Parts: sequence; C-alpha cells; structure tokens
Amino acid sequence: MLGLPDAVTACLFDMDGVLTRTATVHAAAWKQMFDEFLRKRDGDSYRPFDPVADYDEYVDGKPREDGTRSFLESRGITLPEGGPDDPPGAESVSGLSERKNELVLEKLREHGVELYDGSVRYVRAALDAGLRTAVVSSSANTAEVLDAAGIADLFDARVDGVTAKERHLAGKPAPDMFLAGAEALGVPPSRAAVFEDALAGVQAGRAGGFAFVVGVDRVGQADALKDHGADIVVKDLGELL
Repeated sequence: MLGLPDAVTACLFDMDGVLTRTATVHAAAWKQMFDEFLRKRDGDSYRPFDPVADYDEYVDGKPREDGTRSFLESRGITLPEGGPDDPPGAESVSGLSERKNELVLEKLREHGVELYDGSVRYVRAALDAGLRTAVVSSSANTAEVLDAAGIADLFDARVDGVTAKERHLAGKPAPDMFLAGAEALGVPPSRAAVFEDALAGVQAGRAGGFAFVVGVDRVGQADALKDHGADIVVKDLGELL
C-alpha cells in the first residue's frame, strides 16, 4: 500500500525538502550567513559556502546550532558556543545560528511557503488509507511553516526543533526525534516509515530500526541517500501513489 511494507501503520515526514519547498530557502540563508561571516573573517580571499555540497554534507536535516558547528569544524574554525542573549550575527555558534534563522524568516515572509503537490497528495492518501501521520523536522519554525502552508491539519503529531530542545532530544542523524514521533503516534519503529530528503535524516531512520526509509531526491543525490540508509529513493512522493 502506497509503496510501503504491509506492516507499516504510520508515516513520519520530514518537512523541508519533503513536504515544503523550503530547503532552498534554508540553503540560501545558510550561504548568506556563512559568507557574511567568512568575508569578515578572511577578507576577499574567503572561500564561499557551497549551497549544494556544504549544505548537504554539514547542515541539512540537523538542528540549527549543530549545523553551524559542523560547517565551522569543516573549515577548522572554533568559536565560543555563546547563548540566547547573543545578538544575531555575533561571532559565536549561537549568534551565527540566530542570524541564519533571522534570514530564513525574512525570506519566508518575502516569498511565502511553497508545497510539493505530490507530497501533499501522498499524505492525504495515507490518511485515507487509515495510516497515522507525523511531521518530524529539526526546524524550530515548523509550526509556523505548516500553518502558513495550510497543511497543519494533515498531521496527528509534530516533533520539531522546539520539541527537541524542550525534551533534550539529540538531533539527526541520531534517531531520537523520529523515535519520539513514532511514540507520539503510539506505534513502534517496526510499524513506521520515515520520509527524508537529507542524508542525516535517512541515517536517523536507519539507526532507529524503522520498517522502511524513503529517500526523496530533490538535488541529484540518489546514490548518497541509498548509501546513508534509504530503502528506496524517489524524486517525488507522487511516484509511490
């Protein structure tokens, strides 16, 4: 049913890049934030953030501060952690992360939220088939994005960046957030499928022992998604209908 094993009774969907066309917004915000920082640090000799390679490898699917820290480590840069009182753009993990979030919200306000129609049709078909549904996203803005997109009512549960912070859940590629999503739906991992476009996300699905991991390839990384744990890779969830 719907391209899933018969044992599956629940579906856990990532948001950015699976349900909403916001992955490109996040990539652009990461690039603007990191390029501002690197240009200030290194001058005209700075090496820009790559919105495809660096985004996929270091930040996609991860909690915001984990992504900031991961990319900085890739460039051999160590900054203080900082805290919630750091202003956006301050030279700390917290400050840079807040600057990135500030840019994302600006871009979303300016351009709105676009949906992947095939994914929305798939979620509706899953509900019609009696499957339970949840959104599992590292974004702290998940509730606002789902509301703006008009699809919040399609999901029985939501586990997001706010939930992870409140419950001290490890971010993807650890399976903790997906496990919390399955728990919220009242199903064991062996009865749930994970839908992810991020390498860290499919890793999390595989690490959690989920029944099935669907990789969604929006950027031409099908082989990498399979290597990181996807059972199947599609370009759009509409292919599974």
